[in-house]
Amino acid sequence: MKITAAEALIRSLEMEDVSVVFGYPGGAILPVYDSLLHSKKIKHVLTRSEQAAAHAASGYARVARKVGVCMATSGPGATNLVTGIATAYMDSVPVVAITGQVSTSLIGRDVFQEVDITGATAPFTKHNYLVKKAEDIPRIVKEAFYIASTGRPGPVLIDLPKDVAETRIEFKYPEQIALRGYKPKLDGHPLQISRAAEAINKAQRPVICAGGGINSAGAEEELLKLAEKAHIPVATSLMGIGAFPEDHPLSLGMMGMHGTPYANIAVTESDLVIAAGARFGDRLTGRVTGFAPKAKIIHIDIDPAEIGKNVKADIPIVGDVKRILAEILKEVQPKQTSEWNDRIAELKKKSFLYNKNDKLCPQEIIEALSSKTEGNAIITTEVGSHQMWVAQYYRFIKPRTFISSGGLGTMGYGLPAAIGAKFARPEQNVINICGDGSFQMNLAEMATAMENNLSLKMILFNNKGLGLVRQLQEFYCKKRYSQVNFGFVPDFVKLAESYGIKAKRIDSREELDNALDELISEKGCFLLECMVDINENVYPMVLNGSPINEMIGG
Repeated sequence: MKITAAEALIRSLEMEDVSVVFGYPGGAILPVYDSLLHSKKIKHVLTRSEQAAAHAASGYARVARKVGVCMATSGPGATNLVTGIATAYMDSVPVVAITGQVSTSLIGRDVFQEVDITGATAPFTKHNYLVKKAEDIPRIVKEAFYIASTGRPGPVLIDLPKDVAETRIEFKYPEQIALRGYKPKLDGHPLQISRAAEAINKAQRPVICAGGGINSAGAEEELLKLAEKAHIPVATSLMGIGAFPEDHPLSLGMMGMHGTPYANIAVTESDLVIAAGARFGDRLTGRVTGFAPKAKIIHIDIDPAEIGKNVKADIPIVGDVKRILAEILKEVQPKQTSEWNDRIAELKKKSFLYNKNDKLCPQEIIEALSSKTEGNAIITTEVGSHQMWVAQYYRFIKPRTFISSGGLGTMGYGLPAAIGAKFARPEQNVINICGDGSFQMNLAEMATAMENNLSLKMILFNNKGLGLVRQLQEFYCKKRYSQVNFGFVPDFVKLAESYGIKAKRIDSREELDNALDELISEKGCFLLECMVDINENVYPMVLNGSPINEMIGG
């Protein structure tokens, strides 16, 4: 019995064990949405914008370690996905985005809601497809999920013209696929692995830099075993947060532009840096010529294009970081604590502190939340000062519990990502921490949370402006502040209540403890608005062109 290609698409998603899709319908993708009505396995979540659908798919993928799926129609529906697709690409998140397209006979004629979305997204997808033959749908879906989830994960887009979607075909889902030219290398070269182990055995001041690849690959156990066996301190990138428990004595926390002083100093003083699943982005390294000047570099990454791109690798190893760390572990000799560990302990005693004043400090809010949740929550963030304070002051002890936009720095990411995370782990407490600037970009997703009976918590830092941009203007524009103060902000408590969400506003530390207890214990959605000072900066801070050991503050 023949079925439409749209029905074949839905069946193919079911074959890939897809249980939830985030999206927004429209004219060109009507056949797909019509077919979706008959699926008993897939729940569709109607977001309030297409960008939010992509972010929700990203949050789901990162927490569930599965491919996230989002859908949109042609034209503006597809272009509204672009920011979410680019966000997933920069952070190596496996997402399959499905877009409707005008009929094939109309492509190229600038008809209503036509846009070349495959051309637009080519620079920031792993691969994309314009489906021209209906019978190709099962194969394309199989390939898309394989490409998105293997090697270095990333987004894949499938653009489906309406007439193709309506064409009837015999459905047969392929059991295997073979893609010429796409063979991700998983096993590291044995000689390079032995060289790495030898370098670790000889090193006097080694440091591990754990990146987002550890979280993606599920390599946290191998990382912990290696660190403990050789007593190696571990710093993380922003995306690597959670890969190593921050309550562990060997943890250095996050390194880089707003990293902990002891992480930045330790890397600068080290004689060996083991970069595992980290791409050496500019926010991590500071001035490259001043990065770890005394150290050899072991660089482990599944993407060969990242090796040597930003920092020269003395021992490059291409492959799956989980497998490679397991092999290195076999050849690494056990070590006891050393003078280097004593030096690290000394640095950590001089931990940076924020200055408490008579106002409610955002840092103490994060510290108090961390203490109350004890690491048993998934924290999503928007982008801004609050994101850095979360990275600095919340103690993450479990992998994939910090969900944030790193590479693209996308404001408006946190709330829809929290929705995706909650679908992935409904039993977990999911808390989105946001600033008033970022929150206003996707606040309509409160309706999505309520419609789906999700118990999401939100902590809103309201400083009536764009705090981190203001801080950059303080340092780079000689305190000439341009467009960083809001002349009007809504009443966020009343706004949340209009969505049926319980909400509370505090402006003093005396109110904090009870307010957090109320937020955590609430069975439904809850928004806690915290009034904070826009003059509160994020420290430490490494200025552009400086090495990471030259920090302001901290």
